[in-house]
Amino acid sequence: MRTFSLFLVMVLALPSFAQESHFDGQSWWNHIKVLADDKMEGRDTGSEGLRQAQAYVVDHLRQLGLQPAGSQGFYQPVKFVSRQIVEQQSHVTLLKNGVAEPLTLGDDTYFNTRVELSPKEVKAPLVFVGYGLKIPEKNYDDFAGLDLKGKVVVLITGSPADVPAALASHYQTTAERWKPLKAAGAVGIISIPNPAAMDVPWSRSAANRTHPSMTLAGAEFNESAGQKLALTFNPAKAERLFAGSSHSFEEIAGLAKDRKPLPHFTLALSIAAQAKVETKPVVSANLAAVLVGSDPVLKNEYVVVSAHLDHVGVGAPVNGDSIYNGAIDNASGSSLLLDLATSFRVSQDKLRRSVLFLWVTAEEKGLLGSRYFAAHPTVPPKAMVADVNTDMFLPLVPLKVLTVYGLAESDLGDRVQAVADKLGVRVQPDPEPLRNVFIRSDQYNFIRRGIPALAMKVGAVPGSPEQEVFKAWLTNRYHAPSDDLDQPVDLSAAAKFEEICRGLVVDVANTEQRPQWKPDSFFRRYAQ
Repeated sequence: MRTFSLFLVMVLALPSFAQESHFDGQSWWNHIKVLADDKMEGRDTGSEGLRQAQAYVVDHLRQLGLQPAGSQGFYQPVKFVSRQIVEQQSHVTLLKNGVAEPLTLGDDTYFNTRVELSPKEVKAPLVFVGYGLKIPEKNYDDFAGLDLKGKVVVLITGSPADVPAALASHYQTTAERWKPLKAAGAVGIISIPNPAAMDVPWSRSAANRTHPSMTLAGAEFNESAGQKLALTFNPAKAERLFAGSSHSFEEIAGLAKDRKPLPHFTLALSIAAQAKVETKPVVSANLAAVLVGSDPVLKNEYVVVSAHLDHVGVGAPVNGDSIYNGAIDNASGSSLLLDLATSFRVSQDKLRRSVLFLWVTAEEKGLLGSRYFAAHPTVPPKAMVADVNTDMFLPLVPLKVLTVYGLAESDLGDRVQAVADKLGVRVQPDPEPLRNVFIRSDQYNFIRRGIPALAMKVGAVPGSPEQEVFKAWLTNRYHAPSDDLDQPVDLSAAAKFEEICRGLVVDVANTEQRPQWKPDSFFRRYAQ
């Protein structure tokens, strides 16, 4: 108790400007300096470094006096299966008119081990299916009229321009993409990253291709059952797939850059591929804590505030550095949650609903920790009224524009708009739908359970110098060792972003009506 009292004294002794705005940015950065230290070794799922980071978070939760909300104290253990490709015993070959053309793993292509790859050789003709999407709401079907039985489909990532970003993102998830392909009898997928929307250069993603991937243990979580082959193909080498066909990859990439309609056609090649994969069990954990609300009825409902604590660990060296620290991705969001919890604990605000602070694991493995929590929550599922997720919010420039993913899907968008207006911050929807950000972080697993959710980042006007700053960060630091403590951040932007998050949580916690999906939102169908 004495430790907690001293902690409160230290917080309350912050300068007056910090009390007025709740945040100064410095406490946020101080947490990052611990979570992204080299000692944490990149916080890979199941690693000792991640366990140390979790212990740091739990220690602060105990000091704050928040209630444990895991299945084992603050922890919710999660079981995984780790998969690692053994390239020396794996191969990929293109076949044309009986002539075999071996591909080089890493240079031409690599296996995606998030799918349970067949241990036997997969030999099949190739069919190009455009974006590889079936979207009933838009009467859009890339597979219509194609014979896909026993075939491997080739697609370029992206979506047509007349499909809203959130809807397009939803249908590019593993589960939604594979459903129609499985029904049509396809046996595998070759994905070509859209050159216009590649966050990570091929050289860097290929360098880490043998790093273990993970899936959740248990048949209930297998969304790609029946898929025998999954490959990612280097866009710079993709012309090889289109040799002898009626279209070139240069043509396809040009159309996809502008989200234009794409042709569908049989390729003049077949593929023969075999993957050797080693598996082992891994256990990691989500962390959950509750700040109990003040209303005798509404305290039984929860505003979920989430962030992922894991990163990608130790990988291929870049300029001699092999520790992928993950300072912005996502020690930034994890530290924001600690700041929010502290501000609520020491303030005079009385929140009517309870706030559930959730640090999930294995986001970098495919949103797995949040997927497990959403399927097996430690609070009643229908008691979760909203999720406000923070992932890599990029406080690299002054916060003048706020990008909100899911802005038009629920009245959470209206609420955050009101909060941002008071701080003189302009709100915009997703300006880069090709990147599929809406489905690429943990809010999506809450959405699939019918819980209104959104994610936010420091934004920029398209074409502005600020946007170039973000693009440079993605190219040079995203999932790279240089996402470390030696990079420029704007502490005032971080503080203002935290203030917006806080204002949104206060609004949701204290407003009598729960957040609602908009009548025209596709995701309204998942409402509980």
